[in-house]
Amino acid sequence: MLKKKGPLKVKKELISAIREKEIQLAKLKTHIEKSEVCADIYNRILIEKAVLKKQLDDLKNNTLSNRIKHLIPRREKLICDYFGK
Repeated sequence: MLKKKGPLKVKKELISAIREKEIQLAKLKTHIEKSEVCADIYNRILIEKAVLKKQLDDLKNNTLSNRIKHLIPRREKLICDYFGK
């Protein structure tokens, strides 16, 4: 049976993963100009770090009011709503 992780544990894991990516980027930064492979790996790790940061931001913004907003259906505006009768 899978256990659901708490938001604090997920947050700590994301922060530690971001730190690991920063360490990897610092090590690769000196080799970017020397090797095309290193430059590709650097770019891939940079993208992975950005994804982790986005997940962390989403976790911070996941408040009760934001959850409710997604559950309540919004009435879509039609073009005729902009014109009075």
